[in-house]
Amino acid sequence: MDEKFWFLKNCDLFRRLTQEQIEQVELRSRAREFQRGEVVYLPSDSSDSIVLLTSGRVKIYHLTADGKEAVIGLIDPGELFGELAVFGNGPREEFAETMEKSTAVLIPSELVHQLMQDHPTVTLGVTKLMGLQRRRVERRLKSLLFRSNRERVIYLLLELAEKYGQPSADGVRLTIRLSHQELANIIGTTRESVTMLLGELQTEGLVKIERRRIILRDLQRLASSIGADTPKIMPTDEVGTRLYRQVRAQSG
Repeated sequence: MDEKFWFLKNCDLFRRLTQEQIEQVELRSRAREFQRGEVVYLPSDSSDSIVLLTSGRVKIYHLTADGKEAVIGLIDPGELFGELAVFGNGPREEFAETMEKSTAVLIPSELVHQLMQDHPTVTLGVTKLMGLQRRRVERRLKSLLFRSNRERVIYLLLELAEKYGQPSADGVRLTIRLSHQELANIIGTTRESVTMLLGELQTEGLVKIERRRIILRDLQRLASSIGADTPKIMPTDEVGTRLYRQVRAQSG
């Protein structure tokens, strides 16, 4: 199996399909490479496919009335997006743009729709995916409403720690690199505010910043300061890496 299509076999949505069915999905899908900052799709584009990211990172966002980005989600390898395509070929509702060099597999929506009719597990998977995306948006909106800029920054750091946090000697290191402007776009504030607030948190000993890397030095204090639960940080998973290599070797 082509390296670009490896994720198809291991994607939760298609995990229960037979090898022959996976090969049909691969045959009818198209892998495409994108440079950093390249648009995957626009709101005016026809939603004729769902997208599986296999490498890199993509941001999903809307533009506000004054032309500013409002980021509603970050997509990582192995995750699907553009899932509303399975319900029709109407126009997209948001922007999808790469944050770094990326590779994605475009899966025709009519194919996914056919699989949904033939396999209840695919239907359940699409339903769960849409529910997850909706919860993410609702969670983001709740984090923005009635909160100060400081609370928004802290909430975002906790959210990033849950997904990208890695234990380190200094605390919890965020493995994702985001500029102050990108952080600001996610929480709906200005770059200057983010820079000032991160400086305050660093002075207070709650975070440490080095070369665009953020380390959360006291996760519990950060969470308690805004009345949030302390996120659970998963340890580095070397077993998962070994399993990935084994499956790739078996698939040829």
